[in-house]
Amino acid sequence: MSTATTSTPSAAEDPDMKSAGRGRGSGRGGARPLRALLPVSAALVLLVLWELGCRVFSVPQYVLPMPSDIWRSLNDDSALLMDNAWPTVIESALGFAVGNAVAVLLAVVFVHYRPVERALMPVALFIRTIPIVAIAPVLVIMMGNGYAPKVAIGALISFFPTLVNMVRGLQAVDKQSLELLRVLSASPWEILFKVRMYASLPYLFSSLKIATGNCVIGAIVAEWIGSQQGLGYLIIQTTYNFNTPQLYAVMVIASAIAIVFYALVGTAERLTVRWEAKAP
Repeated sequence: MSTATTSTPSAAEDPDMKSAGRGRGSGRGGARPLRALLPVSAALVLLVLWELGCRVFSVPQYVLPMPSDIWRSLNDDSALLMDNAWPTVIESALGFAVGNAVAVLLAVVFVHYRPVERALMPVALFIRTIPIVAIAPVLVIMMGNGYAPKVAIGALISFFPTLVNMVRGLQAVDKQSLELLRVLSASPWEILFKVRMYASLPYLFSSLKIATGNCVIGAIVAEWIGSQQGLGYLIIQTTYNFNTPQLYAVMVIASAIAIVFYALVGTAERLTVRWEAKAP
């Protein structure tokens, strides 16, 4: 005697389930533009309130310029702003590259030679605690008014976060993976490139994102001390001349440089890191 059985249609066979799946997917896709629209809308509202507040309360331009004044300065002084932006971009990029490269190399040494870490980590921490505005004049005196002191200051201010995060990342290795490689008689270099560097990438990119803003700050501070070009030099000149709209325009350009650096690092992270970091 046979028994009748009923079968439930699978997702591949049921058109209603297919449409439901498409709805869920499209909902997630539609949420992305909304998330991007919210901060843009908030920024526009703040700019409108800023503009209205300056007009209603008759705030002097030299105290607080209106967004329209800043926009006008960005357009009228675009050539001057760009001429001074490029030196800052070059100094920031070189400082970013040098500081982070040295930090990564030193982190590798610290992980493999603990006495070196115990000897040099306090020195790195001491240098990090010195205000950058105190180091800048010393480096300008030693290296002159060229690119060298700006790159050095950008490297110094980018160095310590990457060093700390990279050491932690190189140590955040799965113990079973280490034991397996040691059983297979892997060399320290093989362990470094096949396991430790792989585990450290999320930590590295986190520190690189911090360094994107720090290197721009370091370059601008160095340009305050001694320079005839750059955004830092332009900030000093606009402050002395009470050209407040141009001062704010310079700050917008400096912020844009840091945002571009951050976006480049974020893009590199999305292309490289496709896993979650584990706590050591």
